[in-house]
Amino acid sequence: MENIILTHKEITHKTKRIAYQIFETFVNDEEVILAGIATNGFIFAQKIANELALISDLKVTLCEVKIDKQNPQKTITTSIPATAYQNKSLVLIDDVLSSGTTLIYGVKHFLEVPLNKFKTAVLVDRNHKKYPVKADFKGLSLSTSLQEHIQVVFEENNSFAYLS
Repeated sequence: MENIILTHKEITHKTKRIAYQIFETFVNDEEVILAGIATNGFIFAQKIANELALISDLKVTLCEVKIDKQNPQKTITTSIPATAYQNKSLVLIDDVLSSGTTLIYGVKHFLEVPLNKFKTAVLVDRNHKKYPVKADFKGLSLSTSLQEHIQVVFEENNSFAYLS
């Protein structure tokens, strides 16, 4: 049984809203790093970057973050070197915040270098956290049972999120 919780139009709207929130937060900065957790978090970061380009003159640098979601203690890699985000403002982005495991290990990784400002963004926050991590910017907060699963599908003209 699958229930659509976000349509393409709603995802587009929430992406724009999050882009505006990021712009408002970093309006006095010259550059912001959007670090998206592979795979869907990075796609979502790209969508936010596209919106930011339309509404601001912020320099946006995209960074893909690779975390083993089954074993997040393993080495985390990024598509840009740590020197590229050192002393800069950064937003760590994922599609769904479930237990908080992936996000907290991502936060830990980026805290190993000094940052100017650090925020988190997710499209869907499930409110089932094992760790004390929160999303500063979120598209939708949804209380679900632990047995339910949220999946986000990013397609060119038909992105959607569903609950199963």
